[in-house]
Amino acid sequence: MPADNAFDLDKYLSHLTHKPGVYRMYDAKDEVIYVGKAKNLKNRVSSYFRSQHDNAKTRALVANIDHIDVTVVNSETEAFLLENNFIKKYKPRYNVVLRDDKSYPYIFLSGHQHPRLAFHRGTKKAKGDYFGPYPSAWSVRESLRSMQRIFPVRQCEDSYYRARTRPCLQYQMQRCSAPCVKGHVSDEEYAQQVEWVKLFLKGRNKEVIQALVERMDAASEQLNFEAAARYRDQISALRKIQEQQFVAGTQQELDVFGMAVRRGGACLQGLFIRDNQMLGSKSFFPKVPSLTDETEVFTAFLTQFYLAGNKTIPKQIVIPVALENKQAIESLLSTEAGYRVKLYNGVRDEKRRYLELANSNAQNALDAHQNQQKSVMARYIELERILQWDQTIQRMECFDISHTSGQQTVASCVVFNRDGPLKSDYRRYNIEGITPGDDYAAMAQALTRRYGKVQDEDKIPDILLIDGGKGQLAQAEECFADWQYEKKPLLIGVAKGTTRKPGLETLIIEGTHETIPMDADSVALHLIQHIRDESHRFAIAGHRNRRQKIKTTSSLESIPGIGAKRRQALLKYMGGLHGLKKASKDEIANVPGVSSDLAEIIYDHLHS
Repeated sequence: MPADNAFDLDKYLSHLTHKPGVYRMYDAKDEVIYVGKAKNLKNRVSSYFRSQHDNAKTRALVANIDHIDVTVVNSETEAFLLENNFIKKYKPRYNVVLRDDKSYPYIFLSGHQHPRLAFHRGTKKAKGDYFGPYPSAWSVRESLRSMQRIFPVRQCEDSYYRARTRPCLQYQMQRCSAPCVKGHVSDEEYAQQVEWVKLFLKGRNKEVIQALVERMDAASEQLNFEAAARYRDQISALRKIQEQQFVAGTQQELDVFGMAVRRGGACLQGLFIRDNQMLGSKSFFPKVPSLTDETEVFTAFLTQFYLAGNKTIPKQIVIPVALENKQAIESLLSTEAGYRVKLYNGVRDEKRRYLELANSNAQNALDAHQNQQKSVMARYIELERILQWDQTIQRMECFDISHTSGQQTVASCVVFNRDGPLKSDYRRYNIEGITPGDDYAAMAQALTRRYGKVQDEDKIPDILLIDGGKGQLAQAEECFADWQYEKKPLLIGVAKGTTRKPGLETLIIEGTHETIPMDADSVALHLIQHIRDESHRFAIAGHRNRRQKIKTTSSLESIPGIGAKRRQALLKYMGGLHGLKKASKDEIANVPGVSSDLAEIIYDHLHS
């Protein structure tokens, strides 16, 4: 319904259906401000327009409604799914919105003859065993590092594994048994280590230790003291890890959520238990409209969390509040999972202890989060005072450049708002077509690509920080010389001191290039240092990723007419890339599937 037409509520409700569906409420700007679901659309939408409302949030919402749109579905389950999709699409300001919808990582044990242990995130397409999910990438990598010290199972890429002709450094460090080279480990012995890895990841450490003890005793009786020593070291490392397991229970598969709500903020704390062990926990801080009650917050969180399509749904979920539509949500999650899912509240015994732990962690995380927000707010206020800024600073951006001797240059753009880092707006730019090592040209290209054509004027920053001195700042000034938008950011260069120590930075204002005096302990300077360091970290990470991609990309991939099968044949026939580079054109032409003309192209490409 057009925004300039009067909204006739009575007429609209008289024609509204009683079927289940999803409704979208719009304001006068034709923006979606709220999305809701209903078993009975007419009854639910009518309830918003009663003469009295106890809920202040509802009163504020109704006051901003200009028109309503509905989508009819066949069941309440379909309504849940559609509501979740609309919330992710529109992000209405009166809805609870979960900001973190990334998939959780797993430990992957491949299905090869000599299986590989690896980090995995995403769809489970590859053949093998998946263990998890883990609450963070850090916890997966820590587990992989621990297992590398205990079980000599390879963690290298398949391409690296296939190309080996002698053991690598991991073998020398006794972190891999070198299954890539014949004669170092038998298939049976390697398969036994893989089986122990599986038991370890399933939490059955005692069985692994018992098997290792038996192996150690047998090796000692046969006077094979070197093998006995290896088993002894494995047992010692496993016992140490077992002592560090601070939470263990009898639950095979369980997610527990605690919640804390205070002063317009909310924290949901998830504990994730698999195979009797707590794999870890994670805090979530959804965007919560003011005066939203706890039940609404948790219902919105739960459905958005599991319906993202990338989370494993356990058979049991412990929740901190009673839900009115508990059976409908159970049915929805069961349909998504393909097996029965049960929600528990008012729990006892072990589940109660887990819930108390989750609630306690949620409260602590919320306290820390809100204290951090206060600290960030104080830093913004101090910066506004020093810059004599009339309005509030809502958005700041900072640019930095990273490269190695001018190669694989990457520019970073990080964004801070009043809450701190706004990572969803971070950007990286691969810099091409400049003289290697020319940081000025790199900065000019990054700024042009970011601000040359602004799509959303609300995302023009109040302050733009440039990591560098007057030369870098001059590039930014030149970029904004023909600025066509009403709002223009204040440009500030952040130059490091002579000793490059924190606290000695010089802040340079555009135009006059005057410096801004700041004490080393100023909280405003701490804010500048935070965003500068974040841009530096983000640029370095991007540069390392790009450099690593170059390292792991075969030079054969850029030769026209050479696909995966021919690359494999060339490398196999010539004994690797080094042997191929030493080969003559005639020798290359002897490779099956390679003609004389193609051999000449390959030779010229490798020796150009």
